[in-house]
Amino acid sequence: MLKSIFRIVCIASLTFTSPIVSAQSLSVGVAEADITPPIGFPMAGYYHERLAEGQSDPLKAKAVVLRQGDVLAAFVVADLTGISRDLYEEVRRKASKETGIPQSHIVLSATHSHTAPDYSGHLYRCLKADADPATKNSYPLLLIDGCVDALVRANETVRPVTVDAGTGQQATPVAFNRRFVMKDGSVKTWQNYSNSQVVRVAGPIDPEVGLLRFKSSDNGKAIGVVSNFSLHLDTVGGTKWSADYPYYIEQSLRKEFGNEMISVFGLGCCGDINHSDPNRKERNKTDFIGNSIAETIGNALPQMKPVDATRLQIRSATVNLPMLEVTQQDLKRAEDLIPIAKAGGNVAFFDLVSAYKAVVLDQLQNKEPRTACDELLSWGLSHTWRGIGESLPVEVTTITIGNEVAIVFLPGEVFVELGLAIKQASPYATTMIFELSNCVETMYIPTRAAYAGGSYEVTNSAVQPGSGEMLVEAALKLLRESASAE
Repeated sequence: MLKSIFRIVCIASLTFTSPIVSAQSLSVGVAEADITPPIGFPMAGYYHERLAEGQSDPLKAKAVVLRQGDVLAAFVVADLTGISRDLYEEVRRKASKETGIPQSHIVLSATHSHTAPDYSGHLYRCLKADADPATKNSYPLLLIDGCVDALVRANETVRPVTVDAGTGQQATPVAFNRRFVMKDGSVKTWQNYSNSQVVRVAGPIDPEVGLLRFKSSDNGKAIGVVSNFSLHLDTVGGTKWSADYPYYIEQSLRKEFGNEMISVFGLGCCGDINHSDPNRKERNKTDFIGNSIAETIGNALPQMKPVDATRLQIRSATVNLPMLEVTQQDLKRAEDLIPIAKAGGNVAFFDLVSAYKAVVLDQLQNKEPRTACDELLSWGLSHTWRGIGESLPVEVTTITIGNEVAIVFLPGEVFVELGLAIKQASPYATTMIFELSNCVETMYIPTRAAYAGGSYEVTNSAVQPGSGEMLVEAALKLLRESASAE
């Protein structure tokens, strides 16, 4: 059954939009909005409840709108752990109505900060048709409005720009592949070389920092810098709101260009990358990581080259990623384990991850779920994709500027090898990849080979082996079409 389903998906999984191309002068607007939740709101990132007790630095939604003639493209990067499909649908619907930007030309990405709000369950309840207004938490609606507001203000401030692009290489080690091959042939996540059973690291890193700078044509002042790096945003911990290491990148850039300049950080493919050096017990601190990447950016900025031809193109493809099967036995085990964990009982971590995934898959695949998912889950619930079927219709979107710059937007937490494959085959010298775009419901997206090794990321993936390679195929097709467009 699975084999036949996968064959059908492979044949009919790619739906490409008509190319959108313009050759007039490029205009860009950049804006931000504060989306920091109140103290006491639950924090995301882990499998236990944490309530925020303070704020280290603000959480923001940062928007970029690009316009060239009749062509409009926009993306928002929010300091959130992920983008639920419900959030994406609400933001793009409202933003399109207020700006005239086509919904399909709006992308919403997350930085994956683990000191950001656990909003999706509250949003799900807010969007229920029969929800009692008196019991609604107001933050999810404020979150939607914040993302929309950033887009609206970016659209209102669109102006002619010049564009600089380039890359830097992160020489100071701050990113490490977190999967390791063990002597018994298995793969384990979060190991250290002090463990005698470790043979080698299981994969690479991506040391490249992608950069894009927009400067106002009238005065040459930088209005926005887009940076891109592949490293999990899980370096802070604790119970205070924080945008993690991109906050320090922002502060450094604003010292250079002024406080009106908007720093937009897009998270690269880093599903298997974190900040834990396997050669040391101590972990690098957030400020060290952010300032080190900021130093790399500072060294690269003078080497950036102007993009002479700034033709704007936006293309997208819908890729139907086949979901994993979930059995009645899986669901029965989930119904037993999740209440124990919620009550503070001891449940093995991987068992708990599998339990939550089973319930999420159940409500995605069935209009009438076999479990009381609304009671079991505080996240992972979806109005938009409830009962969607055996596959998730995710988007891959590319925005290209001239013959030199490409931004690729992918769903889920994508393994670094998949991002590297896109970069290595891209016809664009500066190719940035933003993961966690438009949906988080895929969970992790490992390589096909990684599924054989197993461990955490595979346990916490909702899609079948080969899904990541399908995204690579779609992205490269879009990039090649843009590069060869007349």
